[in-house]
Amino acid sequence: MTTPILAQAQDALARVKTEGVLKVGTETAFAPFDFIDATGEHAGFNVDAFAEVGKELGVKIKWVELPWDGVLPALEAGQFNMVAGPATITKARMERYRFLSPVAEATVAILRRAKDDTIKTPQDIAGKTVGAGKATAQLAQLKTFGATLPKPVETREYPGFNEAYADLAAGRIAAVANSLPNIAYVASKQPAVFAVVKPPFGQKSYFGYIGTKKPDDQPLLDAVQAALVKIKTDGRMKKLQEKWFGTAFDTPDVAPEPSF
Repeated sequence: MTTPILAQAQDALARVKTEGVLKVGTETAFAPFDFIDATGEHAGFNVDAFAEVGKELGVKIKWVELPWDGVLPALEAGQFNMVAGPATITKARMERYRFLSPVAEATVAILRRAKDDTIKTPQDIAGKTVGAGKATAQLAQLKTFGATLPKPVETREYPGFNEAYADLAAGRIAAVANSLPNIAYVASKQPAVFAVVKPPFGQKSYFGYIGTKKPDDQPLLDAVQAALVKIKTDGRMKKLQEKWFGTAFDTPDVAPEPSF
């Protein structure tokens, strides 16, 4: 009887320290943040970043992988300690969840087929079918932007972005809307197939890791926040950004108030 009573008396940080494991939820179809590599292993920016967080906290990282539209409900159900994702910081999400120090810029841009010269600016998606991830902030930004164009944009929602990229390559849709770091990575891997349309459109935004606002979770999230700031300050975050995105982002230490 002693162990359960002790576990109940501990906050989330104490439990993670006692168990030696930080459970992190994420999807694995959001390269370069999370994806399954050629060897079948979970890889990406988040894997490397949380490896550094684990070193700072003195614990191992246990990944819990599931489709994105199930990640946040699973967090609230207590299936893991926090979410890697990462998620675009929006007003609605910030009201419901605690965001930690942003890890990358998340402003949305367009990915097109490399040989499709009908889309040279973001406005050229007017009247075309554009894919985006279901229940994502990128989809919301696409719908808002599309409403400003002279011809309606038909949006097609996907459970994961890999399916959208496959449909784009096959010519079943005209473009995909996703955050610039993601599509820049995809285009860099298949330059004969895909190209990035610049500039990004919509509101400037950031990606961040998520926890709940439950009082019990705050000591743990405070510790992860401190670890992220340390990783930024000593240069490790910059090296990871350059490794996975090809460029470093100047991100604030504290999640900023979102504009949408």
